[in-house]
Amino acid sequence: MDEERLAQNLSRVPTAEIRSAQFRTAQWRALLATMFCYLFFYTGRQTFGFAIPGIQQELGLSKATLGWASAALLWSYALGQSINGNLGDKFGGRRLMSLGAILSCLLNWAVSFGTSFASLTIPWAINGYAQSMGWAPGSRVLSNWWPQSDRGKVYGAYVFAAGMASVLAFATSTLILEFDLGWRWIFRLPVLLLLVGGVTYYAIVRDRPEDLGFPPLPEGGCETSLDTQAEPEATSVETSWQRYQHVLSNPRFLIASFAIGFQNMARYGLLIWVPVHFLGEDWENSDTKWMSIALPIGMALGAIANGWLSDRVFHSNRSRVIGLFLFLAACCSFAMYLLPKDHWLGIPMLLLAGFFAYGPQSAFWALCPDLLGRERAGTGTGVMNTVAYVFAGLGEPLIGWIIESNDDTSLVFGVVAAACLTGTLISPLIRR
Repeated sequence: MDEERLAQNLSRVPTAEIRSAQFRTAQWRALLATMFCYLFFYTGRQTFGFAIPGIQQELGLSKATLGWASAALLWSYALGQSINGNLGDKFGGRRLMSLGAILSCLLNWAVSFGTSFASLTIPWAINGYAQSMGWAPGSRVLSNWWPQSDRGKVYGAYVFAAGMASVLAFATSTLILEFDLGWRWIFRLPVLLLLVGGVTYYAIVRDRPEDLGFPPLPEGGCETSLDTQAEPEATSVETSWQRYQHVLSNPRFLIASFAIGFQNMARYGLLIWVPVHFLGEDWENSDTKWMSIALPIGMALGAIANGWLSDRVFHSNRSRVIGLFLFLAACCSFAMYLLPKDHWLGIPMLLLAGFFAYGPQSAFWALCPDLLGRERAGTGTGVMNTVAYVFAGLGEPLIGWIIESNDDTSLVFGVVAAACLTGTLISPLIRR
C-alpha cells in the first residue's frame, strides 16, 4: 500500500513542475505583451510638441493657444481614466487596451488633416479618451498575474515600456522633421506601430490566469494588501459604485494621487515643451533637436531603477523612493534652467532630469493594488491617473503662457523644478 502511494506521489511531481513552468511562461507572456502594446501608445499622444513649431508657422496659432489644445487631450485622458479603470475591473483589460490602440491610430490621422484650432483640438481631445483605454486596463491585467512581492519590479518594467514609448515617439517625430516630411506626418506614421501593438495584444494576452485554466493568485501571503481595512474576498461582488467609494475613502491613496499630480505636471512639462526648447525658432534646421532624445531615454531607465529600488532596497516603502527621486529631479531641472541650450552638460543633465522625474511612476502605480487590493487595482489606477492628468493639463497652458510672455523657453525647467519640489513635500504623508 505504501509503495502504491509513493508511486502515485512520484507520478504527480513532473505534472506539478510542468504546470508551474507553464504558469510562469504565461505570467511572463502577459507582462511582455502588455509592455509591447504600451511601447507604442505614446506615438499617439506625445508627439504634439514636435508639431507645435510647424503648426504655428502654417496655421498662425500661438504657443498659449496650442497649450490649450494639449490640455484638451490631457483632460479628456483624465476623464477617460476615471471611467476605463473601473471598466477594466468589470470587463477585463484586454479588450479595452486593444480597442484604445486602434481608435487612437485613427484619431491621430484625423488630427493630421486639421486646418484650424477646432479641427485640431476636437479629434485630439477625443484621442485623449481613446488613449485612456490603455494604462489602467493594462495595469489590471498585470495585477491579476503578479503578486504584491513582485509589483515594484513588474510595474517598473511596465513603466519602462512607457518610457521607451516616449523614446520611440521622440525618435520617429525627429526623423520625420529630419526628412522634411512636415508636421502632419508626425500624426500619421508613428501611430501605425500602435495599430500593430493593439492587434497583437488582443491575440496574445488573456485577462486572468483562470482564462488559461490556472488557479487565481491567492489574496493572502505574498498578495497581502497594505491597507488593513481592505476585504479582498468581498471585492469580487462589489458594484462599480462600491469600488469607487472604497477608493475615494482611502486617505493614503488620495495623498498619493495629489503627489503624482505634481509629478505628472513636471513630466508633461518636460515632454511637451523640451522639444520646443531645443527646436528653437529655426525648427527645420535646428542643430540641437536630437538633444531632446536624452529626456525619454532617462525616463525609461528611471522607471526600471525606481521599481527595483522600491522592492529590493526600500522594501516596498514606496513613499521614500518617490520623495528621493522627485527631490533629485528638482535639482536637475534647476540645473537645466541655468545651462545654455547648447552646453555639453545639457545632454547628461537632461537625461538625469528625465530619470528622476519619471522614475517615481513605478512606485506610484504599485501603490494602487498595495493600498486597495488587487480587485480594485484598475479603478484605483484610473482614479490616480485622472488626478495626474488634471494636473498635467493645468500645467500645459500655464507653461505656454510663461514661455510666450517672457520669450524664454528655458523657463519650462523652472516650472518643472517647482512641481517636483511640491511633490517631494507631499510624498512622506502617504505613509501617515
